[in-house]
Amino acid sequence: MNKSIIAVAVAIASLSLAGCGSEPSQAAAQQQLQTIDVAKVLVKPVQNWHTYTTRLEAPQEVALMPRVSGVIEQISFQEGDAVKQGDLLFKLDPRPFAAVVDSLKAQIASAQAALSQAQSEAKRAERLTERKAISTEQAESRTSTLRQREAQLLALQAQLQSAELDFQFSEVRAPIDGIISRANITKGNNVLAGQSVLTSIVSNQKMYAYFDIDERTWNQSFARVTAESGQQVVMQKVAETAFAHRGEINFIDNQINHTTGTLRVRAVFDNDEQQLRAGSFARIKLAASQVSEQVIIPERAIGTDLKNRFVLTVAEGNVLEYKLITIGERYGSLRAVSSGLSKDDIIAVNGPARVGPGMPINPNTVTINSDGVAFTLSADSADLVAKQ
Repeated sequence: MNKSIIAVAVAIASLSLAGCGSEPSQAAAQQQLQTIDVAKVLVKPVQNWHTYTTRLEAPQEVALMPRVSGVIEQISFQEGDAVKQGDLLFKLDPRPFAAVVDSLKAQIASAQAALSQAQSEAKRAERLTERKAISTEQAESRTSTLRQREAQLLALQAQLQSAELDFQFSEVRAPIDGIISRANITKGNNVLAGQSVLTSIVSNQKMYAYFDIDERTWNQSFARVTAESGQQVVMQKVAETAFAHRGEINFIDNQINHTTGTLRVRAVFDNDEQQLRAGSFARIKLAASQVSEQVIIPERAIGTDLKNRFVLTVAEGNVLEYKLITIGERYGSLRAVSSGLSKDDIIAVNGPARVGPGMPINPNTVTINSDGVAFTLSADSADLVAKQ
């Protein structure tokens, strides 16, 4: 009797303990699920961006050479300074040129006197011929002498004009506005006309950037672009984090290069702040003219699996699912996805850092922030694009 009572009591106690332990175990299992931020993907109208490398070129560049030979007497600029068209840069010793000018002026004075005498004799010959007081041969000789004196005077006047130009060219002046380099030849050295490179000047108010677009890309994305359409571009220099310089296409070559299959295009940039230098390496970014809708997700949501890109989506039962994707253009901290996701997909926004496929999670719903991101290039959004 006592043994039966004890056995029943033990059984009841065991059932009670089992019942008490089931509820905490279920709560503990719930607490073990990781809380993961998830969000529904965005769908936005976007323009694809194309990036090209280039080097900046000045619209005008001059290797400055003297037009006359001589000895440098004076250098009138600070190396590396900005110069204006017409500024005096070099001065050659002007005395040899001045002497030639003076000599020709004297010869012209003599030729004018000889011409005056020849004119008088020719007029006298006409009067004498009318009275038959001089032979026809003598009259023609005096007329011929007059023509020779006229030709001699014209030749000397032409020589004087050339000599005066040489005298002017003894002062070497800036042919364009721009930034001047160092003096390659210093004071006291002899220079040769058309051979000695004194210095160089590059214009600095604008900068050109030439780049080549392959034929397929041009036909797909830029076929409607013309030099007059003002297609906007942005540029990034070496060590810059943003595409901070804005310009526009102002030249498209007239034919495809049959050797490379590319089309040469030029963008022009204002350089009012003097931040651009000729020869600088740069990256050009320009938007395709066509606008299409694409799925947008955060860059950090994308994982890499060998050569594949993937994201983790939330499936039934809040279980993560592996999905391969094809990525498109980057827009700030966001990335377009050209295939692999639909507009209704929900993704793990922080990527596969702490979770993996097949793992159940405790989802925390958030919103993908696209404020301050320009997905298409317009007058209002160009500044935002430049910062991306």
